[in-house]
Amino acid sequence: MNVGLINGLPGHPLFVHTAVVLVPLTASALLVCLLWPSAARRLSWVLPVLGLGTLILVWLTTESGEWLEERVRETALVEEHTEMGSDLTPWVIALFVLTIAVWLLARLGSGWERECSDATGSSAAGRTSVVARRASSVPVRVAVLVLALVVAVGAAVQVYRIGDSGAKAVWHGRFSTSKSGGKG
Repeated sequence: MNVGLINGLPGHPLFVHTAVVLVPLTASALLVCLLWPSAARRLSWVLPVLGLGTLILVWLTTESGEWLEERVRETALVEEHTEMGSDLTPWVIALFVLTIAVWLLARLGSGWERECSDATGSSAAGRTSVVARRASSVPVRVAVLVLALVVAVGAAVQVYRIGDSGAKAVWHGRFSTSKSGGKG
């Protein structure tokens, strides 16, 4: 699959701008759903789909960036940006895994609440409620929250660092700090 060109232009800048929005959006949605379980229940499957979409988009961005790297003049700034680009993938994989974990926690939590209100007393319901109680316990939620904070902040910082290095690679020495006299 060639993701290098879109309508005859390099696809990388298009993918990059979307990734710059989606990675922090996914990280923020993850934290909101962790802090407010009712938000996770309302968003339901949207959270893991957002995580998957972000993961796919980062892959497309990386692939199109590698394609573009082979077609631009090699500089130290381009090389630095290229090396940093692949460093985002592990962060986004972790972000995706956590969106699934939070989605499952929300589903287990709501299932446990329903079971407690139903009070059926069956052994299958009893086993499920034990799993649901353990999964939605305070230590598990705190551990997931701490991990999600680290991953969300790490992913956002990495997006910023990669974007900064990409902007330097593209624009360093290619513009004037004073106005051009071409406009009348």
